[in-house]
Amino acid sequence: MSTEGTRSPSTRPIRAGVIGVGSMGKNHARVYNELPGVELVGVADHDASVAKQVAAEYGAAALDSETLCRRCDAVTVAVPTHVHYETVSACLDDGVHVLVEKPIARTVEEGRALAEQAQDAGLVLQVGHIERFNPAVQTVMELIDDLDVISLEAERLGPPVDRTTRANVVFDLMVHDVDIVGSILDDRPTSVNAIGTDDGQYATATMAYDDVVASLTASRVTQKKVRKLTVTARECLVEVDYLEQSVLIHRDSYPEYLTDDGPNRYRHESVVENARVDNGEPLCHELRSFVNAVRTGVEPAVTAEDGVRALRTVQTIESLVSGEAPRREQEVEA
Repeated sequence: MSTEGTRSPSTRPIRAGVIGVGSMGKNHARVYNELPGVELVGVADHDASVAKQVAAEYGAAALDSETLCRRCDAVTVAVPTHVHYETVSACLDDGVHVLVEKPIARTVEEGRALAEQAQDAGLVLQVGHIERFNPAVQTVMELIDDLDVISLEAERLGPPVDRTTRANVVFDLMVHDVDIVGSILDDRPTSVNAIGTDDGQYATATMAYDDVVASLTASRVTQKKVRKLTVTARECLVEVDYLEQSVLIHRDSYPEYLTDDGPNRYRHESVVENARVDNGEPLCHELRSFVNAVRTGVEPAVTAEDGVRALRTVQTIESLVSGEAPRREQEVEA
């Protein structure tokens, strides 16, 4: 790590960079460029022409990853998952704080190794589970301690933006909801059932927790984009729409029969509360949180251990969906 990099970041702007500026990485560069107290130093990509284009758009430098790390306090790593481990490890070796896009690594073992490396170096390693920063999810997290949760149901459906992509639907989509459920319950599942179809482009999983069940569905073949979470609690039903950033709370549902001097009619009524949600761009909230952890030394909002927990579960789900494991209930390793 350079001598310049040892200066306290609290006295100057955080110098940030992005390694991997595809569609997601480019957005990280945009937000860093907009955040107060942050200087976008540069970007790196295996395609030099792409790096130059993004760097020019935001007034930064196009650099190789080693040079970028020497000039930065913190970087986003948004490269393909199979090179997460070597890329993040190299950044940590250079004394740089890292936000790595989900999943944290290709395997649980690699994820654990990165978590230990960051801890030993005293560096922030945050995992980019961006839905944690969706304002609707944050609203639910404020409610959850007062609820006796019975079940959760998540749907993440719709055709890919790039219709040629065959990215793994469990690791690419369902992982978001695995993380959200784990965060809400602050626990890991004790067992998992899962099955898939259409060459793994549609998958459903049922996860058992202590006294709670969670059902997740992810699809790249559904011709409507859906991003929803439903929380069933003894006190109410909570409906979350990630896209609309809305939270509806259904309470006091009761049936009644009406006569009105005619045939008996039946209706079911409930009180519906539209919870206050402070809308905003989740990525902006995520990077602001990361920068704050870098500046103050607090634990990141999504830790490396959180990333490993989610990865462990999606590996179990994927082994069932792909047929690598028998399609029966699987215990999840501790």
